[in-house]
Amino acid sequence: MNFFDRLHDRIRTVDSIVSVGLDPDPSRIPDHLQEYDLPRWAFNRRIIDATHEHAAVFKPNAAFYEDPDGWRALEETIAYAHGKDVPVLLDAKRADIGNTTRQYAKLLETVDAITVNPYMGRDSLQPFLADEESGVFVLCRTSNPGGADIQDLELETGEPVYERVAALADLWNENDNVGLVVGATQPKELEDLREQVPDLPFLVPGIGAQGGDAEAAVEHGLANGVGLVNSSRGIIFAGEDDGEEFASASGQAAKRLKKRLNRYRLN
Repeated sequence: MNFFDRLHDRIRTVDSIVSVGLDPDPSRIPDHLQEYDLPRWAFNRRIIDATHEHAAVFKPNAAFYEDPDGWRALEETIAYAHGKDVPVLLDAKRADIGNTTRQYAKLLETVDAITVNPYMGRDSLQPFLADEESGVFVLCRTSNPGGADIQDLELETGEPVYERVAALADLWNENDNVGLVVGATQPKELEDLREQVPDLPFLVPGIGAQGGDAEAAVEHGLANGVGLVNSSRGIIFAGEDDGEEFASASGQAAKRLKKRLNRYRLN
């Protein structure tokens, strides 16, 4: 089974398309966890315990782990999530050429899927695309306002850059392991891209703190019932003012988002 087959089963098991983003900003980790050897791991473990029954995947962002203790915390986090039978999608946005991209692709030995940047072309992504068991989410139309600076530029063909990226990703999907990152803050683009690539699952960020369109995320983000809607800060810091009980609020936030999204899945 490849990643999307496993994700399909996970979605059915927990009746959820929620991706819980594990972005443990050290400045926001509760004070009582700061005394631990690996505060980020201590934080993530409690978030995982509180949210795993509502999570289709956990999505750690590599930016919050790129130091020696951070990588240790990430390794523990991945192993613990897998112990709960939850797939791990590493939000790393990697890509390069030659030996460099082959080294980046080794990350897939420990996680189930990864996000990649397409702007150096197919050869920069080939080692990821060649891994038949892992998922590869290609940045397409991102949720940040500045995404329009490049992604909306019109090519000579009349199509915007993000539509060309989607078309290329569809061509690169020879192993049925490719999805797209399409932000919930761009509902019209979500709809247009779903019509263009009906079979590619989307990872939809921008729900929660960024105020994205949840209904559009569900209606257009899923391909044959498979897709992900991510919330990071809106879940993991929901109990930021609750001291040692912070994780309980995170569990409730994940549950609320699951129910909110499922309303649109059922309609």
